Amino acid sequence: MPKKEIKEKKPAAKPRAKKAVVAAPQKLRIKVRAYEHKVLDASVKQILDTALKYDAKVAGPIPLPTEIKKYTVNRSTFIYKDAREQFEMRIHKRVIDIIDPSPKVIEALTNLSLPSGVTIDVKMV
Repeated sequence: MPKKEIKEKKPAAKPRAKKAVVAAPQKLRIKVRAYEHKVLDASVKQILDTALKYDAKVAGPIPLPTEIKKYTVNRSTFIYKDAREQFEMRIHKRVIDIIDPSPKVIEALTNLSLPSGVTIDVKMV
């Protein structure tokens, strides 16, 4: 007669302790672009002053590479192909990070009026 194997019961596993999930700090990333660097720097200073007024932690402004678009145009029509003019547009860029922004900071930045010619992209990272 074959022997029956006796299976031993394992003790119940202890419930695992849940690890605390640490949320990464939220950042408000502001990209500012303009054709003129003086206007750009003035608007960046205005953004920084507004953020620092509400005690926000700020990283920046970080200058990004200037984007240069070059255009070559014929000076005259028809046969004078050798006579050309070159034009360029320079787009200056800056990045500002606001770490853990409060609702007051976000509201103050949305109500901020900046000069024309300055483009702003705001993103939560």
